Amino acid sequence: MTEETKTFADYGVRQDICDALADRGIVHPFPIQSLTLPVALSGSDIIGQAKTGTGKTLGFGLPAIQRVVGREDAAWDSLVSPGAPQALIVVPTRELAIQVGSDLEAAAKKRNARIVTLYGGVPYEPQVKKLDAGAEIIVGTPGRLIDLHRQKKLNLSQVKIVVLDEADEMLDLGFLPDVERLLSALPEVRQTMLFSATMPGPVLTMARRYMTKPMHIQASSPDDESLTKKSIRQVIYRAHPLDKDELVGRILRANGRGRTIIFTKTKRSAAKLSEELQSRGFAAGALHGDLNQGAREQALRAFRENKVDVLVATDVAARGIDVDDVTHVINFQCPEDEKTYVHRVGRTGRAAQTGTAVTLVDWEDVHRWSLINKALELGVPEPVETYSSSDHLFADLDIPAGTKGRLPKEEQTLEGIDQSGQMREDSRGGRGGERARRGSGDGGRGGRGDRSRSGRRSEETRSKGKTEGGQSDPGESKKPRREREKSVEKTEGGARRRRRRRPAKKNSD
Repeated sequence: MTEETKTFADYGVRQDICDALADRGIVHPFPIQSLTLPVALSGSDIIGQAKTGTGKTLGFGLPAIQRVVGREDAAWDSLVSPGAPQALIVVPTRELAIQVGSDLEAAAKKRNARIVTLYGGVPYEPQVKKLDAGAEIIVGTPGRLIDLHRQKKLNLSQVKIVVLDEADEMLDLGFLPDVERLLSALPEVRQTMLFSATMPGPVLTMARRYMTKPMHIQASSPDDESLTKKSIRQVIYRAHPLDKDELVGRILRANGRGRTIIFTKTKRSAAKLSEELQSRGFAAGALHGDLNQGAREQALRAFRENKVDVLVATDVAARGIDVDDVTHVINFQCPEDEKTYVHRVGRTGRAAQTGTAVTLVDWEDVHRWSLINKALELGVPEPVETYSSSDHLFADLDIPAGTKGRLPKEEQTLEGIDQSGQMREDSRGGRGGERARRGSGDGGRGGRGDRSRSGRRSEETRSKGKTEGGQSDPGESKKPRREREKSVEKTEGGARRRRRRRPAKKNSD
């Protein structure tokens, strides 16, 4: 029996867990899972390193599901605190917590193990209620876990398995002190597993401080020494910022293009590009830190359900999107470093599929790209200068000749496009239509600002007694004098104040 034909049961996974995986079409383990499962099921500590999208979640999730004691297990009555968590999985972002929790719930569907996901941005009460009902496995972000533990709502005294997922991201986000605080609250005798695509020195130092004789497992084929997967085709262009919108629009019309994630450097860039793509007819949504948790979950859900096929996101989404059929990833700006690049492009080419990653490098970021290229040994030290009209762009990405960066109306078939098609058609009518398009958004700050400015303009028009055509309004002269004499003006600094004319008898003094 070869490694490719072995099933999860061959590695010692319980049959009820195997049946739940089979219901989802998952039968044969990925390489990282094949290497990890025998060691993790034995209770040994692990430092697991594998490229993004290779199945690390099940590599640590299945041993946690199998080794906890369920309510129907024989050892349930011998637990010191029945219903208190026995396994803790710490992740850096809310989106990743939701994704990991969802994957583990599916794997534990036929196993008597309850899983609760804890993250910020939502009320405490529903999460506390789930904890009170009992949970064997906790998946959470450091901040919310510490808050609930401090409030004595989260009992960590019975945890025997702890997993740190994407620890390098926790380092980048400044979460390592919080993680160490959580580890210090756990029992000394436990199994500790750490998984990530990259392993910076501080992460390894922290891991060894809290681990006992860990086994370092690195999943990679002998002929593949790069940090990125061979299934991902990587294309790098040097692009002009003023031409990027059109360039991206043409890439989105490439043959075979499916669900696509576009990464931007800032929240403002994500919101702006999403609006621009919507105005060009694409079913695009935005995912960034200025959105509340409900809006972020709604954007991800729309993307997974194919209501939108283009997701414009900041790096908040790089660790939390696990959609197998993402065909393209576009870096709208050059990533900050090689770790960010690896995690971004890892959103495509998942689950043994292929994908395309396109990176647009500004002129001032060429040096930064050269450092990324050198660290990852990509062989592209100087990206080729590329415009939306460049012949090699069409040839490289299989874009039909003559394609423009705007989607024709007859091709706008997704639900999000159909619901907002009339709004985009109105937006072509000029600046007023453009303001209307921005103002009819989902309640963002830009929309409120446009409406408030329109309201001020209307009030100023009424205070002058003029109609839109410039004629006097006969109804204005019938208003009481005190109301007509009031006006609201805006000072140069932006503050608002109320001005009242003095009575006529005082002006005559």
